[in-house]
Amino acid sequence: MSIENEGFVLAAKLSELTDRSKICIEIDDRFVVLVRLGNDVFCLDDVCTHDGGTLGDGELIDNCLVCPRHGAHFDVRTGDAVTMPATEPTVAHEVRVTGDEIFVRLRT
Repeated sequence: MSIENEGFVLAAKLSELTDRSKICIEIDDRFVVLVRLGNDVFCLDDVCTHDGGTLGDGELIDNCLVCPRHGAHFDVRTGDAVTMPATEPTVAHEVRVTGDEIFVRLRT
């Protein structure tokens, strides 16, 4: 069974991301942020659960993406909100890397 048949879509090329970098993309009318930490790639909804602002313009500190509006930190590995003012996680999506291709399966 191919990865596309499992609900994954090609999101980007691994070569587009250097270590500790991020890109914002749209998959199936949903805005997400891809973040590379070393050899791992993570994907989060590009939405701060505190006020609905975007996370993609935020700074990457340790393993967290920081909301540029009010400073809430979200763990890129899980989507968990780790600092106030956010108290709810953002959605983390499943990622598979095959060669130079990054595939994402969106979660609801």
